[in-house]
This record gives sequence, structure tokens and C-alpha cells, in this order.
Amino acid sequence: MPTPSADETNIPASIPSWTVGDVTVHRIDEVLLPPATGPWLLPDATTDVVSQQDWLRPDFADHEGILHLDSHSFAFEVDGMRVLVDTGIGNGKTRANPAWHDLRTGYLDDLAAAGFSPDSVDLVILTHLHTDHVGWNTLEVNGEWVPTFPNARYVTSRVEREFWAGYDMEEPRQAMFDDSVIPIEKAGLLDRVDVPAGGVEIASGLRLLPTPGHTPGHIAVQLTSHGETALITGDCIHHPVQFAHPSIGSCVDIDPEQSEASRRKLLGSLADTDTLMLGTHFPPPTAGRVITYGDAYRLVAVPAA
Repeated sequence: MPTPSADETNIPASIPSWTVGDVTVHRIDEVLLPPATGPWLLPDATTDVVSQQDWLRPDFADHEGILHLDSHSFAFEVDGMRVLVDTGIGNGKTRANPAWHDLRTGYLDDLAAAGFSPDSVDLVILTHLHTDHVGWNTLEVNGEWVPTFPNARYVTSRVEREFWAGYDMEEPRQAMFDDSVIPIEKAGLLDRVDVPAGGVEIASGLRLLPTPGHTPGHIAVQLTSHGETALITGDCIHHPVQFAHPSIGSCVDIDPEQSEASRRKLLGSLADTDTLMLGTHFPPPTAGRVITYGDAYRLVAVPAA
């Protein structure tokens, strides 16, 4: 049986949230990413390119043209299910990236404060299987990595999991799979879902959309309630600078051309609509609506309630 809805009046103001129809979407913060992340992740987003977009300042970039990036999850309840989209970097994990290594954050405390204790989560959606999206899949108990959300169904696209199953992984990536993906598979909790070109509805009002390129099976998450819609980007779009320059891709895109095509298609489909976009790595204010801006786009921020 689903756990009863959290009493929204008891959720601390420090938990940012947005309303989509009768669904409340909470941002569960993990960590601000260091300034060096931007130049590494999006190398074509140079300080000159960023500085030309006045609307990015001060929230999405500083006055020197350095990007702001964030790691967080989104949690909400829909169709009687308590849902978490992506699980961040995780605590206490050995990582090659110093910004991700052996973190000690209050992520689970914030998740619980939003009304989502780990054992109450019913569904965990993984937009893709990268290190900074699967970390809280597991936590260490008595020297072993065990599922953080033991009563949840973890979902990713079939294409995504099968791609990595056949990939010749370098040691750090294999270590990540060993501590954050394999344990949930061994527990029988990971479901591989076929996501056709038109997307697939996995619950009433909850749809997975294919946005390949960053990884072959990358998905975005669409939420609809009472005529209102929100879209969680995953890493199809890392930062709002890509609205102005959709050709800017990530240094870790598996297929850069396909990633750009997915980004352009997504932005084009949302431009000048009422759909609320929630960026998986966008810093506060995190959410907004896509509008046409010159020959590309920009984000009009919608601050959290």
C-alpha cells in the first residue's frame, strides 16, 4: 500500500518546491558543484560565450562568466506513488573526481524532511547511469552497499543498461557500478523499461521520454497533473547556457551529434509553452519556462514556492 501523503504544512521552507496541478515537486539538494566543473563539463561554454547572455547572471553564472552548477534530486507523489528522480553522488564513495569523493552531506535528512523517508519511496527513476545520478541508490551498512530505498522499484531504460553491460569500463566507472548499480540488481530491484520514440507512461501522469546522446538510453521525465506539465531534464541539458547555444555539448556525451539533436528537439517542443522545466543540474532558481530568444531560446525562471 502507498504511504500516505506528507503533510505539506510540516515541510521546512528550506526544501524548495513547485506545484504542477495537484502535485508538489520538491528539490532535494545534495551539493553545489565547484567552479571548475563548468569549464570541464561544457568546454565550449567559454567565459566570453557565457558573458554575452545577460539573463544568465547572477543566478546561473557569475559576472566573470563562470557557470553555476548543482547536484540534486526531485521528489514528488503521483498516482499514489512516492517518486524520486535521480539519486545524486552519494555519501562515502570512492570517486576519481575530487568534488565527488567521500562526500558527507545531509541529503537523506533533507529527503526525509520533505516527507520522503527512504523506506517510503516507491519508485526511483534513473535518467541515466552516470556516477552523479546513481550514488544514493545505495548506502553502506556493515561494510556492504545495500539499497537505500529497499521498497522501491528502480527504473532505467533498457537501452541504457544494456549499453553499459557491453561497455569496456575503466576502473572508476566499474567501481561505481559495483557500489551503486550492481547491488540493486542483485536485490532484484532494477527494472529495464523499453522507451519508444513517443515515450512511455509508467504511471498515470508520469511519462519517460527518450533523449539519447549524452548516453544511448538517456531519458527525460514528464509529469502531468490537471492540465499542467513539468519536464525534468536529466543531462540532456546541463545548464541554461545551452538554451542560447544548443550546439554546446558535454565533454562526456557518448554521441555529441545525437545529444545536440535531442536538446534541440526538446527545447523546440517546450518553447513558448506553459511547461515547467526542472533542470537536474541547474542551480537555484532551478526551474523555469522556455521562450524563444533571437534564433535560439532562454529560460524565464520560476522560483521555488
